[in-house]
Amino acid sequence: MRVDELAADADAKQAILGSLAALHPWTRPFQSRPVRDYAFRLFETPAPGPVPEIRLRSFAKLLDLIKKAARRNGLSTDTAAEICRDFEKRRVLQTGPHLFLLMEPEAYYTHLFSLLGLSAHGCSTYVSYAVSTVSLVEKPRKGPGWLTVDGKPINIFGLSRSRMIGYSLLTGPGPYRFEMVPAEPNAEGDALALLRSLLPKSQFERPAHAIKAANLTLWPKLFGSRIAFLQVDDEDIADLVADHLSDEDSWLRTRLIEDPKLASNILAEIDRLAAGPWSGWLARGTDFFWLYENGKRLPLRLRAGELVQLATEMKVARFVAPDILERLANRSLIPNLLLVFLVLSILPGVRALGGSHQPIYYPLMRYVLCRALTASNADPDLRHALATDDLPGAWGHRVIECEDDPFESLCDRNCDETSDMIERIGNVSLLKACGSMRSFVSDPSWLELHRRLRDRAIAPTDAEWRLAAS
Repeated sequence: MRVDELAADADAKQAILGSLAALHPWTRPFQSRPVRDYAFRLFETPAPGPVPEIRLRSFAKLLDLIKKAARRNGLSTDTAAEICRDFEKRRVLQTGPHLFLLMEPEAYYTHLFSLLGLSAHGCSTYVSYAVSTVSLVEKPRKGPGWLTVDGKPINIFGLSRSRMIGYSLLTGPGPYRFEMVPAEPNAEGDALALLRSLLPKSQFERPAHAIKAANLTLWPKLFGSRIAFLQVDDEDIADLVADHLSDEDSWLRTRLIEDPKLASNILAEIDRLAAGPWSGWLARGTDFFWLYENGKRLPLRLRAGELVQLATEMKVARFVAPDILERLANRSLIPNLLLVFLVLSILPGVRALGGSHQPIYYPLMRYVLCRALTASNADPDLRHALATDDLPGAWGHRVIECEDDPFESLCDRNCDETSDMIERIGNVSLLKACGSMRSFVSDPSWLELHRRLRDRAIAPTDAEWRLAAS
């Protein structure tokens, strides 16, 4: 059956929800309950348990990153300290939205969902990781380089097609500025004029810098000031990885970089997974790092202790701490998603919330790491922590699907109205709030996963799935 035919089927959503519940049984009771209850569970403090030294040290480094990022983004010392206190207690991180302007619906409704969970717990701060190793254009006139205003596409940075296709948010050199150029005639209007007045007038070295700066300005206008917001991205994670590698006793340096077997074991486990029934969810797009060169993101392969550019076979850097640290500092190397989740979630023991793919690939990442550690009989305390984690990851992005344009009432919105919206949406059942689940039912990967579960080619009892947790 073709993807569009199944996606159009009235039963497609129910089939996907059934597959999601089969793999994550704890979600099933929440489907008929208010979406507030689901958000409350996701932002609930993970159950306490023995914490290995590896996790204590990794979490301390993550807290230090959060503190530095808060200060760099102009937050006060008191607010930075409050964010760290809340995060130390909560240990939950929204990792779903890419680095979009906040009024992009995909970002806006996910942040609203996060506020739903945080406010239910009485929290006053919110930390979100936004992937920035993505292209400016993901589909025609869609992606971080575009925004729809009054139903019309707007070129955010006024870039030509040749400067957008294949280029990442982390590209450079600039300058970049908010030009807000309509792609169609007669698109000027009050809404676009208002938006231009709200966005920073400065020039920025990279598109990611511009969007992060704009979001600092837009947050209180869209969501009020009751909850302090901190957004980190892949440049922050590059600094976090550098902090690990600068520490001669850190797990990342002694085990991943200096152990001659662990890195190759991890890559071999990913290849094995990609060749089996769980294929399609975790693959070697690049080995631990992306290369950034001439504004493009390029994949690397780890061969004989060298990071090698895949297309040209050119040696980029030795797989040793000094070489990697130098490249992280000049942003020619950026951590890949596996390394991101290692330092943000797996090592420090932080619950990661994400989009439609993350509930599948994240448990598989944890499995791959555990298999690689088991092969060398290493780090039993970390392996035990992985096996006993309380809800290490969950679907928490694009949970709310709404057709309303967040920009429409931007100029009128205040904290009380945002609170009213959180209250109103919170009372809607999860089954209704998630709408048609477009990100699932139109996705060939999820449709294939549903078929494999139905045909018993894979099952929740598979070894590959044993670290998904209850």
